Amino acid sequence: MQEVIRIEGGHRLKGEMRVSGSKNATVALIPAAVLANGPVTITGVPKIADVENLSAILKLLHVNVTEKEDHLIIDPSNMKNVDLDDDVVTKLRASYYFMGALLGKYGYVRMKMPGGCYLGPRPIDLHIKGFEALGADVNYDRGCYTIKADHLHGAKIFLDIASVGATINIMMAAVYAEGKTIIENAAKEPEIIDVATLLNKMGANVRGAGTNVITVNGVQNLNGCFHEIIPDRIEAGTFVILAAAMGDDVKITNVIPKHIESLTSKLQEMGADLAIGIDSIEVKRAIRILKAADVTTKPYPGFPTDLQQPLTALMTQADGVSQVTDTIYKERFKHCLELQRMGADIEIGNGTALIKGPTRLYGDKVTATDLRCGACLVIAGLIADGVTEIHDVYHIDRGYDRIDEKLRAAGGVAERAVIA
Repeated sequence: MQEVIRIEGGHRLKGEMRVSGSKNATVALIPAAVLANGPVTITGVPKIADVENLSAILKLLHVNVTEKEDHLIIDPSNMKNVDLDDDVVTKLRASYYFMGALLGKYGYVRMKMPGGCYLGPRPIDLHIKGFEALGADVNYDRGCYTIKADHLHGAKIFLDIASVGATINIMMAAVYAEGKTIIENAAKEPEIIDVATLLNKMGANVRGAGTNVITVNGVQNLNGCFHEIIPDRIEAGTFVILAAAMGDDVKITNVIPKHIESLTSKLQEMGADLAIGIDSIEVKRAIRILKAADVTTKPYPGFPTDLQQPLTALMTQADGVSQVTDTIYKERFKHCLELQRMGADIEIGNGTALIKGPTRLYGDKVTATDLRCGACLVIAGLIADGVTEIHDVYHIDRGYDRIDEKLRAAGGVAERAVIA
């Protein structure tokens, strides 16, 4: 038995769609909370599968987790640093944030190799390099990492690639380390600023988040605090794209527009009619057919790799030949094969895709091969003639908070069904 989402295409959207808290921030904030020595309350938590899996990991560590609507109260007062060799660790990539958090707090962590969507090679060597610079020994044996340090000390660490995961993990490992840690060529994503904000509320001394040099001065104690998660810029971008595809007058709320400027400027270049407010973006129905455009993914503030897949669905309706080049994950084009099943005219190269449009899409049975592929297929399903049945929707549920309900509220026809 498996769950699918069925979308009946051709229905125009109207009304408001509210963006949930950031998935990419949440999955780092939850592990970061265990660094405190008192309860941490996090609000704006999205209802996604990754949160359920991280909560399960917290319970393995004897951390008390209380859920209240969109709140999580994480109390590590009775925490025990047990080996994380349970299968739940392999259900998401962000479980690796427990490496930095537990190493920072206890000087020891043993856990299974993290999981997550397969998007091509995603090594964690930069994380390990950072831990070793702080004084840790790292061993990999029988599918588990053992990371231990008798004494963590500040260090200057240069990241060969501006990795979000490595930047956050090293920040967390360094908060209790003796002395000053300097992370050079740090990633600048908004989620990093959000994690640094939480750590500082807890009593850490983190400076420079959002720039390419982050400084962490070690402290001896971190307390509990209250923190509200930033809105999800990838969900916001996904909603803006689907509104540009099938919206008559859709207002996306709970947005920080600056976080998705690379997308909104590209959509305006294509001819989308956007009214950008302080914390909202209104998408009106375009008077003319959208124009083709070229996109190259880059680290923030460049165009996000997580939005190239949803945008590809819209590009099938644009006039001309669009080119998508992914410099982050060169293998991230499985969604194109699913779009081809629906009638898209796409040519896939090495790290690139050429999308010819406009082409008529037809509903079919398709598979969400990863999280953002799922978002792409939702948009394609809204555009297509007939019914699109999306399989492996657990990928979608890892990162989107009840997307089918939000579509229905805006006039879309989307339902879940369980099939044999």
